[in-house]
Amino acid sequence: MERTSVHVALIHWPVFDRAKNIVCTNVTNFDIHDIARAGRTYGIGRYFIVNRLKEQLSFVARVLEHWRIGVGSEYNPKRKTALQNVELAENLDEALQKFAQRPLIVCTSARDLGIPAISFKELRGKVWDAKTPPILLVFGTGFGLDEAILRQADLLLEPLKGASHDDYRHLSVRSAVSIVLDRLLGTC
Repeated sequence: MERTSVHVALIHWPVFDRAKNIVCTNVTNFDIHDIARAGRTYGIGRYFIVNRLKEQLSFVARVLEHWRIGVGSEYNPKRKTALQNVELAENLDEALQKFAQRPLIVCTSARDLGIPAISFKELRGKVWDAKTPPILLVFGTGFGLDEAILRQADLLLEPLKGASHDDYRHLSVRSAVSIVLDRLLGTC
């Protein structure tokens, strides 16, 4: 069965901090590697790391260079393969410009935003429909995506919910990406 291409964007700006201020978060080494590895496992197209700070993008570029062509490429060839699809962008618009066809933008949120959300089952149906345009899954860091990003969304994916008695929902973004990719692209 043929599916549409799925891509991931990890947004570091504009996102909220715990006090609901708009901030730019730092890229973590774990986010670079773990999301790239999950993406490679589930066959995503590209993984965009979106951060407006040049210093942060330079840090990511150095990490990628080490594993793609530096000593790391020989030390761990599987890591090299996983990091091949990582791309950098200063903002979401720059990432969108890298597509030949505008993707279907699907934002994620752990919060209930009070707006209709597409279910995993419905989005999985779109993923496995080759007529669907490319899909860009957008994840936020910090305490969630700013409204400026959410307004660009075509769809909002329903929040991940576990089985905690108090509806605890504060996964690392790495965990959330892995769960979402498995629900949409994994074998059932």
